Amino acid sequence: MRHIIGLFCLLSFIGCNKSKTSQNSDLEATARRIHENVITIDTHDDINVKNFTDSINYTQDLETQVNLPKMKAGGLNVVWLIVYTGQDSLNPKGYAKAEANAMAKFKAIHRLCDTLGSREINLARTSEEVRIIHQSGKQVAMIGVENAYPIGENLSKFEQYQKLGARYISLAHNGHNQFCDSNTGEKDNTWLYNGLSNLGKKAVYEMNRLGIMIDISHISKESMIQIVSLSKVPIIASHSSARALCDHSRNLDDEQLKLLKENGGVVQTVALDAYLNTAKYDKRENYMKGIYKHIADSLGIKWIEKSKLGQLTEKQQDDYLENSKRVTEIARAVVADRNDVPPEVDVSDFVDHIDYMVNLIGINHVGISSDFDGGGGIKGWSDASETFNVTLELVKRGYSESGIEKLWGGNLLRVLDEVQEYARSLKK
Repeated sequence: MRHIIGLFCLLSFIGCNKSKTSQNSDLEATARRIHENVITIDTHDDINVKNFTDSINYTQDLETQVNLPKMKAGGLNVVWLIVYTGQDSLNPKGYAKAEANAMAKFKAIHRLCDTLGSREINLARTSEEVRIIHQSGKQVAMIGVENAYPIGENLSKFEQYQKLGARYISLAHNGHNQFCDSNTGEKDNTWLYNGLSNLGKKAVYEMNRLGIMIDISHISKESMIQIVSLSKVPIIASHSSARALCDHSRNLDDEQLKLLKENGGVVQTVALDAYLNTAKYDKRENYMKGIYKHIADSLGIKWIEKSKLGQLTEKQQDDYLENSKRVTEIARAVVADRNDVPPEVDVSDFVDHIDYMVNLIGINHVGISSDFDGGGGIKGWSDASETFNVTLELVKRGYSESGIEKLWGGNLLRVLDEVQEYARSLKK
């Protein structure tokens, strides 16, 4: 009798496992179909001009988190390549140096799309162009500007950036500048303007006039509130998550999220571990700290903690990001067989933020970004080749194809359309 019961339990166990395997297979098939059907858009990917030369460029599978082979492997259709410039002194000399850096990045992006990779990727300036290029079988590039600091005090340069393809601009980054206060002021409650400067207020109107989306990631909460009160069109947060789940000044609190909804804008959830689950991230980093340092020392690389990345100069950030992936991959192999390693922040943590914000402000106001090659990347979505894993997790959570299409870029393109239509109406 005991043998019969044992056999019955074994058969039941096997049957349950087969059922679970079949269910997982069905979910993956559904996710694959959806992933192929929708246009996947990542709104924030940093670049280094060193990777846009004749000999080294994005047509090759570089160690960068984003490049054309990785985009194709992961089914990532559209990347917003970022013209980023770090903060410096608020004077003509600082602005001029920053402008040279910004122009070099604009030039690099155009070179990729017009020459180096023109058979594989083209630059889009409108949602219609996104769809046309995608339909042709090519990948799509768009341009975002992280930090308006290089513009200096000459507002006419916003139009110059717009003509070069910039379709969103954030007024500030990590540090107060001539336009507005940054989120970094929260650390010691030190502000320059308690929001926008007079120049910043004029910049809001200028971007509205030109059809440039205003990005409020990185700026202070008061700056964001004032932008919403002034802007005639929806705004975006190009790479931010929910502060209720991760208390970091780079994330948006519930009040900001609700204000964004009222404005008609969209928040692009960011896959950066420190902005998703602080406790989990800190526990893992504290464990790995010595291992990273030992590996970096053995390779002759100066290692810093990711949380201090914003304190570095732009060149130091480029050098760090160029080497960090190599170090972390070696470290991951080193600890692979250990049982005491704290888990990494992963795709599940990322989609927790999407769930939270969708429940709070609705699926029409939430999107997706990675911050690849700028500090972003999590377990399961460590580079563009793993993009499908995000769609798979969304399917597992019960999101429909129409909902996933909105999250993966539909909402963002809707905002772009509204912003550009307003600019056209002013011309009429």
